Amino acid sequence: MDKIIVKDLVKIFGDHPEKAVKLLKKGCAKGEILKKVNQTVGIYDINFSVSEGEIFVLMGLSGCGKSTLLRCINRLIEPTSGAITIDGEDITSAAPQVIREMRRKKISMVFQCFALFPHRTVLDNAAYGLEIQGVPTAQRRERAAQVLETVGLKGWENSMPQQLSGGMQQRVGLARALTNNPDILLMDEAFSALDPLIRKSMQDELLSLHNALNKTIIFVTHDLDEALKIGDHIALMNNGTIVQIGTAEDILTNPVNGYVEKFVEDVDRTKVLTAEGVMKPPDPVVFFKDGPRVALRLMREHGISSIFAVTRERRLAGIVQAEDALQAVKEHREELKNIIIEDVPRVSVDTPVIDIIPVIADTKFPVAVTQDDGKLAGILVKGSVLAGMVRKGDNNA
Repeated sequence: MDKIIVKDLVKIFGDHPEKAVKLLKKGCAKGEILKKVNQTVGIYDINFSVSEGEIFVLMGLSGCGKSTLLRCINRLIEPTSGAITIDGEDITSAAPQVIREMRRKKISMVFQCFALFPHRTVLDNAAYGLEIQGVPTAQRRERAAQVLETVGLKGWENSMPQQLSGGMQQRVGLARALTNNPDILLMDEAFSALDPLIRKSMQDELLSLHNALNKTIIFVTHDLDEALKIGDHIALMNNGTIVQIGTAEDILTNPVNGYVEKFVEDVDRTKVLTAEGVMKPPDPVVFFKDGPRVALRLMREHGISSIFAVTRERRLAGIVQAEDALQAVKEHREELKNIIIEDVPRVSVDTPVIDIIPVIADTKFPVAVTQDDGKLAGILVKGSVLAGMVRKGDNNA
């Protein structure tokens, strides 16, 4: 179910946005519009939806419009035109008191700069959102303490922000956002001020929290590796517009233009691509009811020396080798079950390629890719894995 829907959203900074919109429709670039009519294009023609419980990443270079877009969603910045729908309600036309209530209870924001009160303890910082809602002191402190424990800050409740490391301060900011128990978290470059080790730890922390709490999150970053790691879907932005939306594999394997190709060219694809993205179709297969003659015929027709055997429900049973099937035919045996090798290498559809490579290197068989219910989803051989890792359009790999 769509939690957030953004449709035809535009934000122009200036006194005469209609002039900029007119030029945008003619195909003028941001710089040209600024020069001609002194209007700054923040975002233009933005369309996307976010499902409930999804982590949706807005990414791109500095100045691409991602933070402007994020702030339009909770109306810290007023859109010029377009619609933002949250839980079926168009908030672009909502009254100020409705927006204030939404910010208090439905949407929380985590900032890059932490924005903690230096004169308040960690506990009181975390409880601030409930304080402005008028929640009694004991109740809000109890809730804040629970959330601080969730983000790994139990025992630091009475400390002051300056006594904490950068990563711990960011956890306080995250706790403050979560204490309100919002449906939606907006995170604006939340980890970019942290050093690499703490940043990785916070990314892992966010994924753990998301698994536990299942919040809908829109996360802004300019770091591609971060986006690929945490995003269910990624919207890649450039010059105020969305260039491409997709999963990490979509963007890596099917970039829509040269800009996206350039953006992702240095990514270690083995850490992002999964078995599902590089596997071959699971055909041919042989069923339990088929005998060794059928297995041999299929192998001969397809030029292969082994074939996967599956049940009637297409659950993986094992693999049959040509020499074993040939021996069974010579001995007039009609069943497959005695020549199926059950102990075969297998991986799940979401196994990263980096974990598949050693499996393929250590086996003489193709590798089976299975779904959660054990059904055969695909087949991996060295050639298909290497081919899947080659960039689209790269003829030299």
